[in-house]
Amino acid sequence: MDYQPPPFFSRGPAPLVRLGFFISLAVLLMVLDARFRYAESIREVFALLAYPLQRVALAPVELLSASADFFTTQVALKRENEQLKAKDLLAASDLLTLEALRAENTQLRRLSEARERVPRVSTLAEILYQGRDPFSRKVIIDKGSQQGVEPGQAVIDDVGVVGQVTRVHPFLAEVTLITDKEQRTPVEVVRNGLRAVIYGGGDKGTLDLSYTAADADVQANDLLVTSGIDGTYPPGLPVAKVTKIERDAAYSFAKITCVPAAGTDQNRQVLVLSREAGLPPPPADAEPRAGAAPKQKRPRKQ
Repeated sequence: MDYQPPPFFSRGPAPLVRLGFFISLAVLLMVLDARFRYAESIREVFALLAYPLQRVALAPVELLSASADFFTTQVALKRENEQLKAKDLLAASDLLTLEALRAENTQLRRLSEARERVPRVSTLAEILYQGRDPFSRKVIIDKGSQQGVEPGQAVIDDVGVVGQVTRVHPFLAEVTLITDKEQRTPVEVVRNGLRAVIYGGGDKGTLDLSYTAADADVQANDLLVTSGIDGTYPPGLPVAKVTKIERDAAYSFAKITCVPAAGTDQNRQVLVLSREAGLPPPPADAEPRAGAAPKQKRPRKQ
């Protein structure tokens, strides 16, 4: 009798038999799927069941990719923002420069027209900076004795009188504005020809028509121009405009306040008038006067 113990596990068919069975089953399924597509519904069911597992498996990769894209986009946007700000600053600087050049060009054109109206030789100058004394109204221009500037010459802009040259250096000159408290300018009222002397108001930037009789014929908005009796300013240059008149019977003089006609605190380009009158040159095609003998050419020496 055989007394061998029974095996603990039933092995079933041999491994080669099982391998051949599964190979045959796989071939059969592939043929059926290729010919009749019987496994299409099964494949869709397994794909549907496996989709959540795929999303869970891909979640860390997608999270890392999204984080990298987020930080890359933030850095790119920050860099682009900085570049746009730099371009904006450059454009603003160019725009301000263009506006400044346009204003300067307009001022130079006005000065050119004013130079043609004033019957004196003039020198174009530019205001560099204000004087050091805070209690005076003075500016420094970029023309001096080397350019023919002398003390006492009048300084004007395209509108009217700015001041007077009081100190001259080789390449610089000091101009005292008409609003300085020590400056006196002879003027006359355009409306009636009344002559007076206007005084600078100092830090107020205004002018005072002092020592004018209380009953003098001066009205608000009257234009005051240079009278020319001092020999410094040519007659007819606008100086100021009357803004306020206070008359009191207890005082013999009226208190008259004026504002300068010229841009004493605005423009940078001015004209320095010489003491000599400038006559325009005669045109080349001018006809000789009646009765004037024509000039004869001298024969050249052989």
